[in-house]
Amino acid sequence: MMSIAAARALSNGQRCFVGIGLPSTAANVARRTHAPDLVLVYESGTLGSKPDRLPASIGDGILAETADAVISVPEVFNYWLQPGRIDVGFLGAAQLDKFGNINTTVIGDDYANPKVRLPGAGGAPEIAASCHEVYVVVRQSRRSFVDRVDFVTSVGHGSGKGDRERLGLRGAGPTLVITDLGILRPDPDTSELMLSQLHPGVEVEQVREATGWDLKVSPELSRTDAPTEAELSTLRALKEASK
Repeated sequence: MMSIAAARALSNGQRCFVGIGLPSTAANVARRTHAPDLVLVYESGTLGSKPDRLPASIGDGILAETADAVISVPEVFNYWLQPGRIDVGFLGAAQLDKFGNINTTVIGDDYANPKVRLPGAGGAPEIAASCHEVYVVVRQSRRSFVDRVDFVTSVGHGSGKGDRERLGLRGAGPTLVITDLGILRPDPDTSELMLSQLHPGVEVEQVREATGWDLKVSPELSRTDAPTEAELSTLRALKEASK
């Protein structure tokens, strides 16, 4: 459901900065269904990749073999990402707070002696800062959805509406958070994330119980359509080809 919901959010012709895992799955499902002209940009420097299976990593040869062009990693960031040429960037999170700030650095208040030291930032801060929009894909629980992240690795909406502008960040920040329970979007007045969509079989209280803050619910709350047979067939074919 997460893969299909993320795929549906992508539009034909968009330039999408893709990460390995669920974002790559979603982007490739979208390109094979409703968005054939979706441009997949991987951090390794492959522009316009069209893999016929899911890549194992950003260094998978199939990305270069099927790309329109292959450039260096610094060029991806200097000439594509930072100038604002990427429409959508996907990010994950170890922790996500109510304003869409992301932590992938440490768990715990003491940076020098954390409870858990995480992989770190990678290119996530630049993606969060410069893409026109950011889609966050993460499983929802009170461990991951916290009132305030222990460390801000990538800025979402800071402490509320207007913070991104004050910080000089180019993009709109997280406009969509896709979880295994539903979809959250920022409140247009406050930029606080609120529940806007429920996946099939999920109820509002389940989502609230899996959230570490008092989650607001959109007055226009809707329910995600179940995956179609065509979407499922495409997803299964990609996974089968990757075995």
